[in-house]
Amino acid sequence: MLFFSYFKDLVGKEVTVELKNDLAIRGTLHSVDQYLNIKLENTRVVDQDKYPHMVLVVGFMMHSNSIWDWD
Repeated sequence: MLFFSYFKDLVGKEVTVELKNDLAIRGTLHSVDQYLNIKLENTRVVDQDKYPHMVLVVGFMMHSNSIWDWD
């Protein structure tokens, strides 16, 4: 619960999340649950030159009201 409490204190602040594939996404922490699942708002890719294809995906997901069906 120590990590959960730490992240709960960061809600509403800008954070950077680095994924296992070195992709870093920066945004405002909207919420976090006890499993440390996070939700970010106003996201952007940190290194746009390294991941130019993700700039469009993150931007589309931010401005889309679509329901994603991955099947």
